[in-house]
Amino acid sequence: MDFSYKHIFFVLILFCLGLPLEGQKILQPKQVEENLKGIVYKKEKTYDVRWHENGFALAYNSGKIVSYDRTNYYMFELGYTKDHRERRINRNLSFGLFNSSRSFAFGKINSLINIRAGVGKKSYKSEKAKRRGIAVGYNVQAGPSLAVLKPYYLELIYVLDAGASEVELRSEKYSEENAEKFLSDDVYGSSGFFRGLNEVSFTPGLQARAGLLFSMGAFDKYAKALEVGVAGDLFIKKIDILAESENIKNKPYFIKFYMKLEFGVRSN
Repeated sequence: MDFSYKHIFFVLILFCLGLPLEGQKILQPKQVEENLKGIVYKKEKTYDVRWHENGFALAYNSGKIVSYDRTNYYMFELGYTKDHRERRINRNLSFGLFNSSRSFAFGKINSLINIRAGVGKKSYKSEKAKRRGIAVGYNVQAGPSLAVLKPYYLELIYVLDAGASEVELRSEKYSEENAEKFLSDDVYGSSGFFRGLNEVSFTPGLQARAGLLFSMGAFDKYAKALEVGVAGDLFIKKIDILAESENIKNKPYFIKFYMKLEFGVRSN
């Protein structure tokens, strides 16, 4: 009888010792599939700032995440473009007690404000499923472009009485009548950007862009990306930014390299 009880007790001890080993087997964490791909978010809304050698632009983008490697979007952008031949001058003159001269772009007759809209596609060619990695791809976009031309006003010096050295300043935009004075040493300085906003004119055209895209945290809630590429605008007629001469001609198109930073959120 004692021998049987000892054997039963021994079997129970072995059974109890075996429980942790069995439990360890069951509770082992499941291995994560590193190459798993899927759609975490369906929508993407971002803002971006874009710099190019002749200006800058700010944009709003509303996108639909079609698949893990593709996003289609709509874009609206407001920008400013100058002619690469512009040269700013400050003559450091003073008129009266508090009126000192502003710097100005010599020969400039209009300021160019850009309004752009378009549809685009982001496509990723590297592994986008890695949550903390950088996805590399490309971004293409095209649509209408509107050139808003605002007359560029200058403070011009007019001599009223040569003997008494009496002069006055007149804020004027470029015209055939004042062309010689507008392009001479009789310029005191700029009248300021907001002068002439009620005299803007419009020229329609088309725009397109293609860039190399680096998206950080491609499956994160917050979108962060860097882009570099080339962009262009083509209008139905030449855009008069500078006064034309034998050496200076205006053109109906602009091509420039750019860098863009994009930030936003993704959601369902």
